[in-house]
Amino acid sequence: MDTRAIVEPSPGILDPAARVASVDIVIPVLNEERALPGCVRTLTRYLDGGFPLPWRVTIVDNGSTDATWPLARALAAELENVHARHLDVRGRGAALRAAWQDSPADVVAYMDVDLSTGLGALFPLVASVASGHSELAVGTRLAHGARIRRSLRREVVSRGYNALLRYGFGVRFSDAQCGFKAVRADVARPLMGKVEDDSWFFDTELLLLAEHNGLRVHEVPVDWIEDADSRVHVVRTAVDDLRGLARVAWSMALGRAEVAVARPEPEPAHPDAVTLGPRAATVAAVARFTSFAAIGTFSVILYALTYLLLRESWTPAAAHLCALVLAGIVNVEANRRWTFGPRAAPRFSALAFFSTATYGLFTLLRLSRTRK
Repeated sequence: MDTRAIVEPSPGILDPAARVASVDIVIPVLNEERALPGCVRTLTRYLDGGFPLPWRVTIVDNGSTDATWPLARALAAELENVHARHLDVRGRGAALRAAWQDSPADVVAYMDVDLSTGLGALFPLVASVASGHSELAVGTRLAHGARIRRSLRREVVSRGYNALLRYGFGVRFSDAQCGFKAVRADVARPLMGKVEDDSWFFDTELLLLAEHNGLRVHEVPVDWIEDADSRVHVVRTAVDDLRGLARVAWSMALGRAEVAVARPEPEPAHPDAVTLGPRAATVAAVARFTSFAAIGTFSVILYALTYLLLRESWTPAAAHLCALVLAGIVNVEANRRWTFGPRAAPRFSALAFFSTATYGLFTLLRLSRTRK
């Protein structure tokens, strides 16, 4: 018997002909026999209480060895709008990939089984995506207005990791790891084609690719309370995330992170609006060139001044390398902010970093051979 789809929702729940967007809320679980029944009953009771969009809840059991799967089947049989699916492969990313790929809903979302995130943020999360305003929406525990209770260790690790994303990749979202996200289904599928991770880094990689491809990510400050029975191994997950970041940075540097996602150009709402013609694009191109040239000139001046100052007390090779690295970092960050924009930033930053490091290394080697 095929146990991957035990109970389908009633026909009216995710009707493709519905005028409003439908939502599929996925709950990935691994050995969660204690938490699963309370989660699903609480969530469905909340949704039945007046959630304004057609919905269903999908439980994805990915490799449990306890009674999680029998419980998921029982809940799907008991509750009309609950769907159950079993996977032999472990990993939250694998669970989301399987459920989102096959979902008939317009919007696919997920939340953690411990319900650490307050359900009051669910409709604000989904609404920005269902309305067409944003392609992705994420809950954030680090933005102004969020209210959280968690241990110092997780607080430090989370803030450090998200700071690394902001300063290393130039991202604009504040919390990559919050287990509370929603994505337009037609956007999720091409993005998942590029996402390689099937574990905890899945979320971060999805968001990095989304911003790299110019998609709009909406943030919702949430109420969040840490569950002491969490299955997350913080240190091991952090190490895996760092490896994932290195892989994504290399992929962006090689130009392999582009995703073909249909995104219509903005159109004026007023029928008699007078819009700018091709001249506006020319002006924008000239502005980018001027910005690039000005930043390049400033970087050369910064390099020369830094080299002259350091040469008084350092060797010429050391002064040259330090001035080169400083000028390169300033050049990359300035162009990311004022010339190329967020989509080109990660790739440009990675290329500039590798180019600067390689040039500096060859310069040191050349100088060392000259001295010999």
